[in-house]
Amino acid sequence: MGELSNPMSGLPTIAAAPGPNTPSLCRFVPGDAGWPGLEEWNTLNSTVGGRLIQGVLLAQSCFEPNFDNATCDGQNYSHVGIDGPVNIMSVYFLNNSCNPFLNENNNTCTLGNLASYAINVSDASDVTSGLKFAQEHNLRLTIKNTGHDFLGRSTGKGALALWTHYLNDISFSNYSSLYYTGPAVRMGAGVQSFEVSRAAREHGLRVVGGFCPTVGLAGGWLGGAGHGPLGSAYGLGADNVLEFEVVTVDGRHLTATATTNEDIFWALSGGGPGNYAVVLSTTLKAYPDGPVAGSQWVLPNTNNDAFWTFIEAWIKHLLVYDKIPRLSVNSGFNQQMMILSYASYPDTSADELEAIFAPFLDEIKDLPLSFSVQDTRDHPTWEDHFQYFTQFPYNTHNTNGGRLIPRHVIQNHLPDLLATLRGIVTNTTAGVGLIGGNYTYSSTGIKPGSNAVLPAWRDSLVSIDILVEMSVDAEWTVAREDLAKMNEWQGQLRALTPGGGGVYERGDV
Repeated sequence: MGELSNPMSGLPTIAAAPGPNTPSLCRFVPGDAGWPGLEEWNTLNSTVGGRLIQGVLLAQSCFEPNFDNATCDGQNYSHVGIDGPVNIMSVYFLNNSCNPFLNENNNTCTLGNLASYAINVSDASDVTSGLKFAQEHNLRLTIKNTGHDFLGRSTGKGALALWTHYLNDISFSNYSSLYYTGPAVRMGAGVQSFEVSRAAREHGLRVVGGFCPTVGLAGGWLGGAGHGPLGSAYGLGADNVLEFEVVTVDGRHLTATATTNEDIFWALSGGGPGNYAVVLSTTLKAYPDGPVAGSQWVLPNTNNDAFWTFIEAWIKHLLVYDKIPRLSVNSGFNQQMMILSYASYPDTSADELEAIFAPFLDEIKDLPLSFSVQDTRDHPTWEDHFQYFTQFPYNTHNTNGGRLIPRHVIQNHLPDLLATLRGIVTNTTAGVGLIGGNYTYSSTGIKPGSNAVLPAWRDSLVSIDILVEMSVDAEWTVAREDLAKMNEWQGQLRALTPGGGGVYERGDV
């Protein structure tokens, strides 16, 4: 990449028109007198080897003066946050600043809350240069690896983004340290769940990862504890970290382990991402692979009273499944149906998994309800299982929330919880996910205080995930109203779970 062209061209949000001086306590944004000029941006571009990228709106081709019908119609807007350096998939935090579905309403196309520039990070020196530039010019700094984030936390108006998506090297080794000896995987900050599971299979291994294939493991996932379908077998992602390679805010390039730079290692292991250092790579434990049994159901709601009898029985049985080593159950429901997205039972057969579900299915067999999908099978490897059961589509055009639900709430206050969940999904577009996993200290072998994971994770039976779907042409005010409703629902869940906790990935706790 050569010198940057005029950054104002075709991008009204970066127009550097003279404006009032910004107080030093605020970061400069385009239009402020302190905003860097083109010469300064070009200097940064040279410093990082031509890898500075100007923020470009995904839907820019749908608006004048950049309108191009073929490009506009051919663009995939369903996963806008994954492959681009600044675009995100969060509807609310995009503010509909450039929504192609609202163009007929004479909507404008502005950069809005997206970062103005991004560095395509290739090594530690790129991060150091970005940090220095942002500090010297009083700019926001954001970090983005995969963008699998419903809450837009990799964005910031006028920001310089550190884009680590292409730090995607994966390597395996026999690791040896004071606390662990065995197989391990080192992965760059941009590696996604499906990539590491695919690579691990080639080495006869499996590695913990997210429930969705596009989750980036080294970023918000690990910092937010890291729950996933192998968690009941091996613990949370943060329980499996061996090393972080990082650049600190003062520009130091460090390796953090349980015995070196221990404070950074502890904080990054579940203590929240984006706060302590920029992660370049991480090393996780790996485990011998083998057969995995899985199951997937869909149950349409054709009789509402029977349906809620089914849901009550299902949640009660989650207490049973929680005690079965290695079994992970990821389910959910809305007012139309119940879905077992997938159950994962490593190192077992389909027959063994069916035997576990048999008592529940016998209990509900007389209800006037029928499964439209009931698929239980085993696969020879974790990757084969993961690939088969994660082909379901998921909508990114929604508002998201959640709460960790302790076991004692289901044991002692299930009617209250059911009433709350029923109120959430009735006559709304909301769906409730029940993401199960046994992450107790006794199950994982982790000692209390050994990492920064919120202790509520250890006490939770399920992580509740609430999604409110929106039409792609919904006005931004709809997203705002949905978020207000989400906050109300989460207030109800907080009242049911005193001393509990929230899920970092789900926002308001």
